[in-house]
Amino acid sequence: MTSALWMAAAVVAVLGFWVLGAYNRLVALRNAVAGAWSQADEAQRRRGEGTEQLLGALRGPLAAEQGALDALWAAQAQSARAAGGMSARPLLAANALAWTEGESRLGAAAARVFALADGHANALSDEAAAATVGAARAAWSEGSERLSFARRLYNDAAAAHDDAIATFPTSLLVPVFGFAPAGRI
Repeated sequence: MTSALWMAAAVVAVLGFWVLGAYNRLVALRNAVAGAWSQADEAQRRRGEGTEQLLGALRGPLAAEQGALDALWAAQAQSARAAGGMSARPLLAANALAWTEGESRLGAAAARVFALADGHANALSDEAAAATVGAARAAWSEGSERLSFARRLYNDAAAAHDDAIATFPTSLLVPVFGFAPAGRI
């Protein structure tokens, strides 16, 4: 073999190893985004359980405000459906947008229910009802705090993923292997 062939083989080998390394790095970052979503999904499920407890505790004392309670239940269901879409494809920006919109609706509905509960303190004057509502509200708040932390982790992982796919020369491989920017939640 001539030295030119050896040089060509060496260049091909170096490029091959670079492609392999860049691909593996992008896959690792994509998996990190999926792992961060699974933490957010778990926090969202726990908060959903807190929402169910809250609704169960308020059904009696706030029976006159059934519309607000139903709106909270519907918003929780919408958020859970959107979370299912995110679980299937956690990097898809459309799924992230749908989940974010569901979370926004859920937050507004929860704020309304909390305001109604505060405004109907006389309906919660029974010590047992007040304790049940307080525990349910605490569970909901704890789930929301966990979800907020998990969202930050997801967004950090998504930003690292997006930075990697935008960096030259790795960006040359992105269309070849089908990588796309991740959505933010």
